[in-house]
Amino acid sequence: MEANKELSISQVAKNTGLSPHALRFYEREGLLLSAQVMRGDRGHRRYSQSDVEWLDICIKLRASGMPLAQIKRFAELVRQGQGNEQQRLEILREHQRRVVAQMDQLKDCLDLINWKVGVYEEHLKQGTAQHLWTGCDSDDAPSDA
Repeated sequence: MEANKELSISQVAKNTGLSPHALRFYEREGLLLSAQVMRGDRGHRRYSQSDVEWLDICIKLRASGMPLAQIKRFAELVRQGQGNEQQRLEILREHQRRVVAQMDQLKDCLDLINWKVGVYEEHLKQGTAQHLWTGCDSDDAPSDA
């Protein structure tokens, strides 16, 4: 996108994957860097390149589980300008710790899933899949189901 080119709400929605409703919500909740998105001659929202870049950051923070209130606080600090970089860093570090913990949990889950896939593949290969656990509480249910 050209540096000075402005985009409509539908263009930004298409570029970011956010709906126009979500874009209006982000603006209303103070999640954007500008207090209010620029408006065109007819009052329609016009987004700048920096608006879109900030939205990309917000989308990734949100997708990684950062609460909207924390994104809002981060945006407020950025809007305030210099002097609060340490506070911004702390917000990011806290979120980083949460994401790393989530990744550790997901790694444990993936390890279990990989093991189960191996069990099923092996039973199917050996023709013994009928012996896999069926969900009943019987004493003869295999432990590797």
